[in-house]
Amino acid sequence: MGEKILQEICSMLDTYTGRDKIVRTLCYTTKLVSAIQAEKGNDDLSKKFAIFSTKMSQTRANLRLFDDIPMIQYTKEYGWGDKEPDQLMAVIGVLTNVIDHLYYPVDKICWLIEQKIIESKKPERWDTINSILWVSSIYLNLMKTIRLVQVMRLHRESIDKVENENSVALNKLEAKERMEKISILRLTLDFVHAASTLPHGWLWGGKFSNLTVGAIGSTSSLIGLYQYFAKKKLARN
Repeated sequence: MGEKILQEICSMLDTYTGRDKIVRTLCYTTKLVSAIQAEKGNDDLSKKFAIFSTKMSQTRANLRLFDDIPMIQYTKEYGWGDKEPDQLMAVIGVLTNVIDHLYYPVDKICWLIEQKIIESKKPERWDTINSILWVSSIYLNLMKTIRLVQVMRLHRESIDKVENENSVALNKLEAKERMEKISILRLTLDFVHAASTLPHGWLWGGKFSNLTVGAIGSTSSLIGLYQYFAKKKLARN
C-alpha cells in the first residue's frame, strides 16, 4: 500500500501539472497557517510560513514563463472547438483560449516588473490587467463546465435507466458528471479568489484577509489534488 502511494506521488511529481498542484497546495496551506498563527500572536512563526508561501507562489510564477508554447499547441489542437458537445461550449472554449493567450504575455510583463528587469511608471496597471484576464478565464471555464454538466445530464436522462442501470457506460457517465460537478465547486472557489485580487471597488477586490484567501486557496487546491487522483482512477476503470 505504502509503495503504491509512493509510486502515485512520484508519478504526479514527474508531470508539470502534478508538480504545480503540489506547489499550489503548499503555497495556500502555508498562507493559511501563517494567517492563523498571526491571529494567535505567533508573529515569528507566522512570518516563516508567510515566507515559504511567497516562495512557492514565486515558483509557480517562474514556471508559468514557459506555458506559452504548450498553450499554442493546445489552441492548435482545439481549433474552433469542433469536438465540443455543442456550439455554446465551442464559443466559450475559443474565447477562453484568446484570453489565455493575452494573459501569458501580460503575466510575463508583471514578472519582469516585479524582478526589476524592466521599469514601469504604473506597475499596478499591469497587475490590474493581469487580474482581469485571470478572472475572465476562470469565469469562462466555470460557465463551460456548467454547460457541460447540463449536456451530460440531458444525455444521461435520454438513456433508458431500467435497461441500462448496470451498464458500464452509464456508470462511467455518472462518474464523469460527478467529477464535473466537483470542478464547478473548485472553479467557483478559484473565481472568488481571483476576483479578490482586483482593485478596490471592483466586485470584492481587496476585501479578503490573508486568512480568507488561504482558506479558499487551500480548499480549491485540495479539491484539485483529489480530482487528479480520482480522474486517473476513473481512466483506469
